[in-house]
Amino acid sequence: MATINSVLGEIDSKDLGFTLMHEHVMVAASGLSTHYPDLLGPNREQRAIECLKTAKAHGIDTMLDATTFDLGRDPALLKNVAEASGMNLINVTGWWLDVPRFMHGVGANQMADEFIKDLTEGFRGTNIKAGMLKCAADFEGVTAPLETMARAVARAHLQTGVPIMVHSYPTGHVARRQIAIFKEEGVDLGKVKIDHSNDTTDTEYLQWILDQGCFLGLDRYPGRLVSPHMRTVTLKRLMDMGYGERLCPSHDCICLHVHNEQPDGSIAEQHDFHKSNPDQYLFMHRHVIPELQQLGATDRDIEMLFVDNPRRLFEA
Repeated sequence: MATINSVLGEIDSKDLGFTLMHEHVMVAASGLSTHYPDLLGPNREQRAIECLKTAKAHGIDTMLDATTFDLGRDPALLKNVAEASGMNLINVTGWWLDVPRFMHGVGANQMADEFIKDLTEGFRGTNIKAGMLKCAADFEGVTAPLETMARAVARAHLQTGVPIMVHSYPTGHVARRQIAIFKEEGVDLGKVKIDHSNDTTDTEYLQWILDQGCFLGLDRYPGRLVSPHMRTVTLKRLMDMGYGERLCPSHDCICLHVHNEQPDGSIAEQHDFHKSNPDQYLFMHRHVIPELQQLGATDRDIEMLFVDNPRRLFEA
């Protein structure tokens, strides 16, 4: 068993239940929800509460909210939504892709110290603590600023033992460089989850990541470019290859986001991410799990993916 920081306080890993390991209550920009909240649409907090209540009513117990500072993290919002919905929410510290130019001289040790404070003291001005670390790289590869953040996350991990989730770009095999950095820093790869891995059907590459000891986040549903069906086929193929105990399916769903102005000057009732996934956090239950079962997965397999594997990562 392991103790995990949720936004409402510590929880035991044995109490996680059915867990989605890469979701978002809100994605915006740092400070946007405070300074320009109307861009996020009306009744933001209540909409998020109702969305998570629905997910909870359908058997989802815990969500890993992967929203970093540069993605617009709002700790107070997460706390209020968790309290009102009954959902366990675990938030991250670390960094996504948007490193501002004025931070390009900041060092890995400096940022590691900041991330450790988020994990051990709380996000500044609150007692809400992060429960996981996150770093990122995308189609441009691991740029110099993103390498600084990756090394900072690695060093914070070494001092705290908190696991790491990694935004990656499988089409470009970007995890090869990210994993090399972790190896240089001395990270235990059994506590690392490489995310967005179902943006490819290249099981040879995904097997290489798994053979390094990492978990895989198969966490884009319904996703783009690769169909939901082929994402599920790839998931089942990896299970059949013997890697089922290190796979974590999820959606990368966004409940709250900016509502854009339309050509006629009106404001859209739903943000664009909602339009692409109206099932939101229930896409897994309504589409993926039934198809997995049609492909031969058992009830025990489903429990492994959504209950055992998240707990296994936190307890690694």
